[in-house]
Amino acid sequence: MTEQPQEQIAVLGAGSWGTALALLLCRNGHGVRLWGHDPAHIDALAHDGENRSFLPGFPLPAALAPMATLDEALDGATAVLVVVPSQFFGTVLAQLAPVLPADLGLAWATKGFEPDSGRLLHEVALEQLGPRELGILSGPTFAREVAGGLPTAIAVAASAPAYAQRLADLVHAPRFRAYTQNDLVGVQVGGAAKNVVAIATGIADGLGFGANTRAALITRGLAEIIRLGEALGARRETFMGLAGLGDLVLTCTDDQSRNRRLGLALAAGKPAADAMAEIGQEVEGVVTARAVHAMAAKHGVDMPISDEVHAVLYESRTPGEATRRLLERASKSEVDH
Repeated sequence: MTEQPQEQIAVLGAGSWGTALALLLCRNGHGVRLWGHDPAHIDALAHDGENRSFLPGFPLPAALAPMATLDEALDGATAVLVVVPSQFFGTVLAQLAPVLPADLGLAWATKGFEPDSGRLLHEVALEQLGPRELGILSGPTFAREVAGGLPTAIAVAASAPAYAQRLADLVHAPRFRAYTQNDLVGVQVGGAAKNVVAIATGIADGLGFGANTRAALITRGLAEIIRLGEALGARRETFMGLAGLGDLVLTCTDDQSRNRRLGLALAAGKPAADAMAEIGQEVEGVVTARAVHAMAAKHGVDMPISDEVHAVLYESRTPGEATRRLLERASKSEVDH
């Protein structure tokens, strides 16, 4: 007799990360309805039995059902997990609002800010969906490694401890450890802002500056992220954890990172648009760089590395000139006072 799924979970976003999390949830005994905005892509998932466009090589289990409409995805769902790029988060929530049951919380595994306003995603969710339980999954995760069952650890933050634990219980497994905490702001800031530092690290490595420079950029980039996070109400210790230092190190040091690969391409002289087209998926740090730049200016936060990445992406500054400007900064105390 076929074992019944423990829960039915709607995963909204059929890219590489959404598919990897859907596979994890199925391995944990849950049923998954995987929704994507492109009906042709959803048809291909059903026909091919794998996500050949974004996560090839991983068969979709019987417990995973591709869905072309939100109504189908939400029918009988006991949990909802949004996994779309940050620039589409608000659009998806606007579509979700009329059909999302009032008693369902909302979780997401999106790393970024609202592009135009720079708002944190929980603020967007509250505006679009009204008061409800909210939570985020974030940490040092590459989709292919999660899909392949390699050991991974993440942070789960939520608006209430019980909801954080519920989300952690859904994903926790022997090879996927979920740690709960309640700093919803800090986990979001860490997961988003690290992408900008990863572009900077890719640029430095592409210019041949070596391991010393990479270590310095990661360390000083973390200091920038902490300053921004504290200005927005986050706790400093959050950035020493999985959603802060852990995610930053991963994204800055491994070429599975799309943000790092973009930096490498920029250092080689490729225009950003061409580099992103070659990467073939969303590079979150490009949009996040603009949001971080605006928030830093608004809150008076010193973020020189992020500012230079913004200048390379949006102000026609060359990677070499951006690097020179960073190196020529005056000496200062390492510890902020």
